[in-house]
Amino acid sequence: MAHQEPGWVAVGVDGSDSSRYALEWSAQEARLRGLGLRIVTAVEIPDPQDPFTGAVTPVDVEESPLFRDGQSLLEYAEKWIGQLYPELETRTRLVLRRPAEALLETAEEPGTAVVVVGSRGRGSLMSAFAGSVGVELAAHSPVPVVVLPKQHETAPGARERVVLGVDGSPASRNAVGFAFAEAERRGTTLVAVCAWQPVTAFALTMGPLPPEVFDEEPLAAAARETVEEALAEHRERHPGVPVDIRTVRAHPAAALLEAATPADLIVVGSRGRGGFTGLLLGSVSQSVLHGARGPVAVVR
Repeated sequence: MAHQEPGWVAVGVDGSDSSRYALEWSAQEARLRGLGLRIVTAVEIPDPQDPFTGAVTPVDVEESPLFRDGQSLLEYAEKWIGQLYPELETRTRLVLRRPAEALLETAEEPGTAVVVVGSRGRGSLMSAFAGSVGVELAAHSPVPVVVLPKQHETAPGARERVVLGVDGSPASRNAVGFAFAEAERRGTTLVAVCAWQPVTAFALTMGPLPPEVFDEEPLAAAARETVEEALAEHRERHPGVPVDIRTVRAHPAAALLEAATPADLIVVGSRGRGGFTGLLLGSVSQSVLHGARGPVAVVR
């Protein structure tokens, strides 16, 4: 029987505090999933074909301070995780390309379950995994991407939950399945949030509106129906997961950020749908990524 490669949680590290938080979070996630941990760092070496940098040989690459820093970082990260989780299988990888490309390449490999990255980097590798990397990954990764905040805040007394944004879009439906599985692994509550906004604010740009659109009750009811329909199938699959449904009159990004503490995992779809249920459009997902005080998972 052929040997099966184990599944992996992949994490990008650059030596910053943010990436160290991402590393530890990833190890815990791998342990919960029964997977291994793949630790990735990226080193951008000058293009050997670039006449302004001169020829770069393989020996030059290995002698580069950035290359040596990358190797040292991976050795330290692997040793650190080995002390925290000695039972966890870890592998390291140094990739000679842009950080986003390095992690996208890893995300596309068979066996990769999720990719994790810090939102800001200020380490020895010149902020390799900066905020824009998380956004690029979230837009293109075939697997869920988890982005950890710039600073690791704590929430004393707050229990970890999974906070899910729901709007009925295809990406949102995929996010629902991911969120239920995460809540079940953690033995915690799933908080499902559907935000709605009154259309009266858009009356001047849309022209005359019928009187019934000024009644907010149907909007709130429709939001509740959207959540119930989106969750129904997964509630049957995960009957042990407590669910707290919240329909909120607010901007969707604000509703999710308000509902979550730093201890929670926020789960959003990468794209949403228009109309009054316009939750989780790309701009909303980005707003959540930039404003969250805890981890954010973006699911395509």
